[in-house]
Amino acid sequence: MSREKGLTRRDVMLSSAIGAGALAFGPAFWREAMAAAPAAPGAGPYGPLGQPDANGIRLPSGFRSRVVARGLTPVEGTIHTWHAASDGQATYATGDGGFVLVSNCEAPPSAGGGAGAIRFDAAGNIRSAYRILGGTDTNCAGGRTPWNTWLSCEEVDRGRVWECDPFGAKPAVVRPALGVFKHEAAAVDPDDKRVYLTEDQGDGGLYRFTPDNYPDLSSGLLEVAVVAPDGTVAWKRVPDPSAATVPTRQQVPGMTRFRRGEGIWFDAGIVYVATTSDSKVHAYETVTETIEVLYDAHATGGPLRNADNLTVSLSGDVFACEDRDNLEICVISREREVAPFLQVTGTAHDQSELTGVVFDPSGSRLFFASQRGFGPGVIYEVTGPFRRSRPPDRYPPRMRVEVPDTIALSALLARGVPVTVRVDRDVRLELAVHTARTIRPRRRRGNSLKRRRLTFARRKRLALRGTTRLRLRPTRSARRILRRRRIADLMVAVVAIDASGTGSRRIVEQFRVIRPRRRRR
Repeated sequence: MSREKGLTRRDVMLSSAIGAGALAFGPAFWREAMAAAPAAPGAGPYGPLGQPDANGIRLPSGFRSRVVARGLTPVEGTIHTWHAASDGQATYATGDGGFVLVSNCEAPPSAGGGAGAIRFDAAGNIRSAYRILGGTDTNCAGGRTPWNTWLSCEEVDRGRVWECDPFGAKPAVVRPALGVFKHEAAAVDPDDKRVYLTEDQGDGGLYRFTPDNYPDLSSGLLEVAVVAPDGTVAWKRVPDPSAATVPTRQQVPGMTRFRRGEGIWFDAGIVYVATTSDSKVHAYETVTETIEVLYDAHATGGPLRNADNLTVSLSGDVFACEDRDNLEICVISREREVAPFLQVTGTAHDQSELTGVVFDPSGSRLFFASQRGFGPGVIYEVTGPFRRSRPPDRYPPRMRVEVPDTIALSALLARGVPVTVRVDRDVRLELAVHTARTIRPRRRRGNSLKRRRLTFARRKRLALRGTTRLRLRPTRSARRILRRRRIADLMVAVVAIDASGTGSRRIVEQFRVIRPRRRRR
């Protein structure tokens, strides 16, 4: 058996975290949802809605609302006139304990276009407002990046994505490598270093962009999802992201059609996608590369209809806006119950839709817009006893293991088996290389041995959430056996154990050893 080398500083830090039980886990309800029915109507975590408040908003007990900005009107305490038709939004922490709220303008260039920002202090008071993008066309939603920029998406047939500075210090930069199509929203997976994008078309696609040099989005690979009947997702390259002659959604035969893909959000290894035309919320598991329907209004009769922009709270609850219907923001709780969280009432919102749902960095303030409320739109803030803690995950780790289909005997003996493991949380890995089938060991004098599997390598490794690459090198005695015996089929067995020690997952991958051909005499 090979002896494990000394732990690195990274491993020591993880070991301390495991000992303290201080690991971050994904939403518990999703682990159950993978093996159960979609989320169903229920009471929800906040109780029934009350009567409309002074702003015409129905809220659960203990919550209150205020107006933050009105379209085509100066933002309170500033001279900056706020844009009309507010849509997708995001928030960014500032060094003084405050934060910045960024909001898109879903209007043509002649009516403003682009995006604006409002800066708040630590107490939630407005300190300034300013524009961060102008001259663009119908900026619908977008996405916050881990490196503190805003991806603003143009919702027109030749729409592009603009990367903006939410603090207003740097000019916006167009990112055509992310595709030219009717963009809706974007979400960044920092673990896998990819950007996911939705397309607001009845036959649109779900896209994935892998930068050549993350986090630089100036070049990279654009792919579209092809979903198998069992929910497994294959990603196919889009030949021409510029759509010079053929729209992106028509370039890959067999691509899966998402019926008006709108809101998208990444949280703890899951990409949530809302499709408006069929009132569904999908959940794509990045580790296993599978997608499931988390919520289906038509199948369950739930309250969330025409799902649009969405976000995930610190507690793991999904909040989703309605595009018209009865103008509710609904919550899909981690207990897999769907219930209205708020409703906007009044004739001033008759032709409107709810957009831009997002929390501030502390998770204590919820922002959203009534895009055409009172004509040019209005942004609201809701405060109250939001759930902000997330319970430990009670379900086994999600894991994907990749090994080569074949490996030359010389490479196996010299360098071992390359193994790539992706997990959805911090775990301890236990890996081994065995014979794929039971074999009879060589008989010794006076000894009758039964058939069994031989183990050629073992290794233990602490791994952080995301991707881990390592090699399993055969022991000295294993190398002697592999040279002498014509063993062709081997397997790699990987066990992932979470911090609590109660959740574990085992995956086995098989590979074939290619030996040099014997020379004929």
